[in-house]
Order: sequence, then structure tokens, then C-alpha cells
Amino acid sequence: MPALKASKKSLRQAHRRRSRNKGVMSTMRGAIKCVHQAPDVEAARTALTSAISIIDRTVSKGVLHANTGARYKSRLTHHVQKLG
Repeated sequence: MPALKASKKSLRQAHRRRSRNKGVMSTMRGAIKCVHQAPDVEAARTALTSAISIIDRTVSKGVLHANTGARYKSRLTHHVQKLG
């Protein structure tokens, strides 16, 4: 446990940010999973547009780096294109 006042505050802030980021990342992972588990091409395309929107939102909140978000979107798009 931190002894300094500033360290205690930093710990509280980190805990708040971690719990907030955890929810955002969970939503993003769920959207990605929906794309991978889509039963057909049309469902995959619909899930892809939703997932891309959620990934962009995650990047804009600062939870993910922009290049990481772009990599996720690229891989998902490539996956859907391979389906048909």
C-alpha cells in the first residue's frame, strides 16, 4: 500500500481507469467474437460494421492505440472477405 498522498491518489485513479477500460475492452472483444462466430456471410458483414464502430469508439476513448485498432479492423475485414 502506498504511503505518500500522491501515490494513494494515483492508485485510486488507476483502479478507476482499469475498471472503465475493462468494460470497454469486454464490449469490443464480444463484438469481435460475433464476427468470428457468424453463421453466414451476411451476418458476418453486419457484425463487422458493428465491430468496426465499437473498435473505433475504443480507440477514441484512448483504451487502444490507433494502430492496434487498425490491425483488428484489417484482420476482421480480411476474415469476412475470405468467407465469401
